[in-house]
Amino acid sequence: MSSDTGTDGTDVHWHRAIGREELSEGRVKPVTCDGTTVAMTHYDGEYHALDNECPHQGGPLGEGAIEDGLLRCPWHGWDFHPDSGETPGDFDDCVTTYPVEEREDGIYVGFPVERPRERTVSDVIAETLVNWGVRQVWGIVGHSNLGLAEALRTEADGGNLSYYGVRHEGAGAFAASAYGKLTGRPAACFSIAGPGATNMLTGLWDANVDRSPAIALTGQVESQVLGTGNFQEVDLEAAYGDVAAFEATVLPDSQPAELATRAAKAAILERGVSHLIFPDDIQTMDAEGVEPGHPDGRLTPRDIAPPEAKLSEAVDHLEGAERPVIVVGHGARFEMDGIVELAERLDCPVLTTFKAKGQIPDSHPLAAGVLGRSGTPIASHFMNESDLLAVFGASFSNHTGIASYKDIVHVDFDQMALGKFHSVDVPVWGEIGVTVSEMIDRLPESRDLAAESQREELADRWAMWREEKATRREEPADRGVNYATVFDAMTRVVPDDAIVPVDVGNNTYAFGRYFEPEHQSVLMSGYLGSIGFAFPAALGAWAATQEPDTSWAGRSVVSVSSDGGFGQYMSEFTTAVKYDMDLTHVLLNDDELGKISKEQRTGGWDVWQTDLVNPGFADFAENCGGLGVYVDGENELDEALERAIEYDGPALVEIPTDSDPV
Repeated sequence: MSSDTGTDGTDVHWHRAIGREELSEGRVKPVTCDGTTVAMTHYDGEYHALDNECPHQGGPLGEGAIEDGLLRCPWHGWDFHPDSGETPGDFDDCVTTYPVEEREDGIYVGFPVERPRERTVSDVIAETLVNWGVRQVWGIVGHSNLGLAEALRTEADGGNLSYYGVRHEGAGAFAASAYGKLTGRPAACFSIAGPGATNMLTGLWDANVDRSPAIALTGQVESQVLGTGNFQEVDLEAAYGDVAAFEATVLPDSQPAELATRAAKAAILERGVSHLIFPDDIQTMDAEGVEPGHPDGRLTPRDIAPPEAKLSEAVDHLEGAERPVIVVGHGARFEMDGIVELAERLDCPVLTTFKAKGQIPDSHPLAAGVLGRSGTPIASHFMNESDLLAVFGASFSNHTGIASYKDIVHVDFDQMALGKFHSVDVPVWGEIGVTVSEMIDRLPESRDLAAESQREELADRWAMWREEKATRREEPADRGVNYATVFDAMTRVVPDDAIVPVDVGNNTYAFGRYFEPEHQSVLMSGYLGSIGFAFPAALGAWAATQEPDTSWAGRSVVSVSSDGGFGQYMSEFTTAVKYDMDLTHVLLNDDELGKISKEQRTGGWDVWQTDLVNPGFADFAENCGGLGVYVDGENELDEALERAIEYDGPALVEIPTDSDPV
């Protein structure tokens, strides 16, 4: 590249476009020089450079053809002179041309020296989201979001956020949802108009129903054709209406900093989805001098104490209970130190919902494992024998099966969650950490409480359950390795502080029963129960581990799914390879939708259309550029898992399994 001054006094940069023999006489081809694409023509013995974009509907002139001395647009057949860019006849819609020089080493095109890029509405939006703590964006760049993509690129180049290009927008939404579940902070997912935006809906519904903060950024058709049924136009406000706690279309008179501020604030405070829609023309509108938004003065501390009357009533119940049990849900995940201290004061069991698995190590002397359909007989025993359930941050889903007929103290930061499905004896509205601290301060010492110690009984119950699990491991599987054996190996090998995204199906039920967590963080699609969640969630979790000075930095990611779940987003393994993500996926392959087959048998139906045709998944991982390990028998499990976890990059362990998790 070289520079000089053009005949009109402007500075010109010269770029080598093609070699001297590269373009035959009478031909045209598109050539990109330093970010600008031109239609290079070789006509009447000379070379010319025209703007590649047809002035009618943007057709790519470089993909056209020179016919009868005219360059014809491939889209609508509009003609231009291949040297001057003028149109024949009385039309005035000429194509811009650029100076050309023939030099010894090739054909050069001259471009005006670019001025600094003007500040746009998209810049204001991107800077505002960064100010509100958005550090991750997942999506696909396309024709109706290019202005916003440029603003995101600017922030990424400045080190203010990380952008990950996925293969399917649904995976980006799941990654953002998982990131929010893990960190409590919003990530963004990003798409074009129409199908790109609708592809994100499943992952965003997952975020919505599981109270995970996320921000959706979608392109849209140009504002002047909104409502006319233009190409790829979908009424996105209607499509996202039930999933988004806040949404807005950015229009010419909008205040972009305020809209982005409200989107971020709603996602954080409502613990849900916000949605901003960007018509194509609005993305590049001038916003010179417009300041970005920020959270200063827009948020209040959320550590709200509960009402005195309900707090006192709750403490009275705890003080008088003889066999209290604590139940924790995912909503209590950041307050476990205080909850464990309360349990130790009461010397009582701590049960978790499935979504809260791992919030207390199974090795803790007061841990009783998971309650419900995916749980242990230990947890159900202590719930049934209790005279008080103290429930923190749980939603009372039917999957968990918290006994509604028990005496219940329910603490939650969300008023709507209290007594959501049935009456509870003492609903306590307050931030969970503050409420637990107040309870501990008001309770007398253990010796003065009515509660009897349940530690010895807990140890006995764990011994019984572990003996039962050993018996199940010894049972021969119909094929491959049985589930109890797989998760026994994972209990030994998976790092104690790993992040473990899991899918849905038989593999997940077995994970809930057999895997004994230490300090792992488990992520799942809870209320939505969406198949395919695990691997995109692993991408989002890995992104969190790259953020320095956080509790997630440097932690391992080990996800689990069946072949049915992984098949939904298996192309995202290439995303993991592209960004050199150090994660491991454990794939339990039974060549069918095993849970559905079981439901068909249980319901008296024929097993129908649940069989799957699969590739060799370990080979697939290798073909993508990662590590693939196939486990041929249970004796290979530990070594295979260790090898994959130690591998510096994306790895997949394929384990043939029986379709029945019991």
